[in-house]
Amino acid sequence: MTISLTLTASVLALSACKDKSPEVIKPVQEEVVKTTNLADMIADPRRSDESARDQFRHPKETLEFFEVTPGKHVAEIWPGWYTNILAPYAKLNGGQYTAVLYPETSDRSITRVAAFKEKYTDTDVYGVIGYGAFGKDHGAIMAPGSVDVLMSFRNVHNWMGGGYAEDAFKEFYAALKPGGILGIVEHRLPETMEQDPRGATGYVQESYMKALAEAAGFEFVGSSEVNANPRDTADHPYGVWTLPPRSRTPETGSTEAADFNAAAYKNIGESDRATLKFRKPF
Repeated sequence: MTISLTLTASVLALSACKDKSPEVIKPVQEEVVKTTNLADMIADPRRSDESARDQFRHPKETLEFFEVTPGKHVAEIWPGWYTNILAPYAKLNGGQYTAVLYPETSDRSITRVAAFKEKYTDTDVYGVIGYGAFGKDHGAIMAPGSVDVLMSFRNVHNWMGGGYAEDAFKEFYAALKPGGILGIVEHRLPETMEQDPRGATGYVQESYMKALAEAAGFEFVGSSEVNANPRDTADHPYGVWTLPPRSRTPETGSTEAADFNAAAYKNIGESDRATLKFRKPF
């Protein structure tokens, strides 16, 4: 009996010690917070190959001027460089990004469209990108009245050269919601110089672009000098393509090459650019 009682007491003591063993505290896993502002989108390492041009393109200031804010449907005509900013920003802010690409009317355009879509397939980063198409005689670029902000960067001269600049602005007007913003950045031709209606030099006067937009029904809201470059005189031998990033030069051994100063054009930097904001009336 004494041995039995002793064993029972020992078991109870061990059980009590077990009940009082220290609680195992699991480490708290910190939630990864994804930043949602434009500055962080622009600073993201995935843009390492593109960020060298930020000093000329001023993406944060430009997008803020065009009223790119959370929750909006933002579309870009013939996109590329800005997609790495706009698509992730839209995904993290409850918005929508639509890339308005070239119509798939040739082997080249089919290849280009496929390459673009393949590049931005990661929905964890870019969300579900919407797609539209824009080109000469193509018609509606997306559903009418569906976009809050529609932007184009350095393309007006292309539409002029193709003879469809007027139609372009009409299609942009149709795509925007009432009150929607059209943002245009383009190589700027001084008003004192003669405007080539085909835009052959790549430079376009602000007054010319305003006339195109207003003829389509837009109201001019304002302009920004954020992309201005006073060093650019807009009178270069190969038009805007004389300047970086294209930096076109004459053929080696040609007459033009003898007096061509490539370093001088490189030192100018990228072109002087007009940054214009228009609104579709309510």
